[in-house]
Amino acid sequence: MASDTLTTGAGRTGGAAGPGGSGATAGRRRPLSSRAGLTALAVVLSVISVLPVLWMLTSSFKTRETVTDGKLIPTDFTFDNFVYVFTEVPFARYLWNSFFISAVITVAALFFHSMAAYALARLRFPGREKLFGAIFATLLVTAPVVLIPLFMVARELGLLDSYAGLIIPAIFNAFGIFLLRQFYLGLPKELEEAAVIDGCGHWRVYWNIVLPMSRPILSALAIFFFLANWNAFVWPLVATSDQDLTVVQLGIASFQTQYTSNWNYILAAATVAALPMLILFFVFQRQIVESIKTSGIK
Repeated sequence: MASDTLTTGAGRTGGAAGPGGSGATAGRRRPLSSRAGLTALAVVLSVISVLPVLWMLTSSFKTRETVTDGKLIPTDFTFDNFVYVFTEVPFARYLWNSFFISAVITVAALFFHSMAAYALARLRFPGREKLFGAIFATLLVTAPVVLIPLFMVARELGLLDSYAGLIIPAIFNAFGIFLLRQFYLGLPKELEEAAVIDGCGHWRVYWNIVLPMSRPILSALAIFFFLANWNAFVWPLVATSDQDLTVVQLGIASFQTQYTSNWNYILAAATVAALPMLILFFVFQRQIVESIKTSGIK
């Protein structure tokens, strides 16, 4: 009798465990299927994003007759497009102008933005929050809205057709101040307080403590600023008519106007302009991700 009871109880226990086990298995399968679906979606979106760049790269090695054949792999592989770009137009000068302007803007912007962000995050003064709100509100104003007033100011100051006219208006940007301020708000105050007790002023705290701790976010912002100014088109188009100050994007645009049907040359020029930015992104992509994770945006 006792053994029968134990056997019956064991059978019931096994029967109850069976559905539960299958339910747990189904519960484990659902996250796996969901992850597989997200992975497939990510792969599709990645292919859609990368395909135009890959097509531009491969088409830059095609001849004029085959550049519009719709094939991804060139049938007639040639380097003549790049030779033509660097010999028929001063494209190296365009690249140098873009590099010089973008580098100066990036360095100056990081310096001034970090100081402004530190003051808005740590210093106490009347109207601090209103000032930050006014700076942040400029993010809602698009560039075409201020293009004409900015042009008039630059003309009155004699900045047109000069490197200064291409650099100074692009230095100040609310995005960098906002991101750095949020990052500084997440830094521990104990380090700064200890430095103040040791006799450091605000400048030494900023220079010796805050800046070294800001390297990840500054690296990411450097890439953002450099990329944005490397691809600048509207303001250089308005601010200068001197061929010696032409940036790479204006050079490609004028090249397209002059050689409308020669897409092999246009794509070769676009590839040369895009490769430095792609290399820069792949080298510093870890810093970009880390800066977004540690920026302290709330």
